[in-house]
Amino acid sequence: MVFSAEFMRLFLGAKGARFMGNLVEIILPDFGGGTAETLEAIVSWWPVEVGDGLNTGDDLLEIATDKANFVVPCPCAGVLMEKRVNEEDRVRVGDVVAVLETQEF
Repeated sequence: MVFSAEFMRLFLGAKGARFMGNLVEIILPDFGGGTAETLEAIVSWWPVEVGDGLNTGDDLLEIATDKANFVVPCPCAGVLMEKRVNEEDRVRVGDVVAVLETQEF
């Protein structure tokens, strides 16, 4: 099962991004209610590369848990400046997974 960007947007909010001037750190949200099975996931796919432009809601990355796959949407328009994790890396809720540069804020 893959959850849509629209569904995941509910989880991003203030906990899913840290805004620092025109840089935005994308933080892995608590995508499953904080149970032991959902605190950790594996990055399964990056559909974008560093330097790519993104719009709000575009697919940023896909993560997989034992129960489901989740698409993490981009919380704002910008350019992907850095991937802090690679495909197949294990990530935990609260980890910074990417950095965007944006002119929105």
